[in-house]
Amino acid sequence: MDEKYVKKVLRILDKEYPEKKVALNHKNSLELLISTILSAQCTDKRVNIVTKNLVKKYKTAENYANSKLEELQNDIRSIGLFRNKAKNIRKTCKLLVEEFNGKVPSKMKDLLKLHGVARKTANIVLSNWFGIAAGIAVDTHVKRISFRLGFTKNINPDKIEQDLMKIIDNKYWLELNHVLVLHGRAVCKAPTPSCSECVLNKICPKNNVTKSN
Repeated sequence: MDEKYVKKVLRILDKEYPEKKVALNHKNSLELLISTILSAQCTDKRVNIVTKNLVKKYKTAENYANSKLEELQNDIRSIGLFRNKAKNIRKTCKLLVEEFNGKVPSKMKDLLKLHGVARKTANIVLSNWFGIAAGIAVDTHVKRISFRLGFTKNINPDKIEQDLMKIIDNKYWLELNHVLVLHGRAVCKAPTPSCSECVLNKICPKNNVTKSN
């Protein structure tokens, strides 16, 4: 991978999207963790609608841990996979209470012990709340755009993350997910990207892009 190409892509995206922050509304690490668990296969907009009332009802890990499963499921019913997510949230919060004094841990190895938490979720919590660059959160936008840009040839999120960590400087890991998500929503959409409107149009190899606007 050409180092100059990678740096140029990041420099352009950094300039294009100056406001870099997670789209999930939150006021503390627990709210961010719960929102991120809920966001799997669901839009951030929908999650924010649900959590607006959810965080008023469940303020601590103990509140979630002691909740009735059916009631919690009803509270998040409009979110995809709500039954499974409710189970994971209760189990995760019970573990937070039992092993972490009700607090969200700030280490990758501890976050990965939690139910419904894989590396993507852990990276989002670590980077957006704790400011820790332990890796790169690979969601559907990062996966798609990284492939189109030629940053990776893999489709497995964990392997994509490893590829990105090898070619992208650690100091940019915290912001990478944000700029790619913003770019994915605005321009590099699935299945049809708006290449003619893209700031990367002249340098992007457009891997696996068969049709564009």
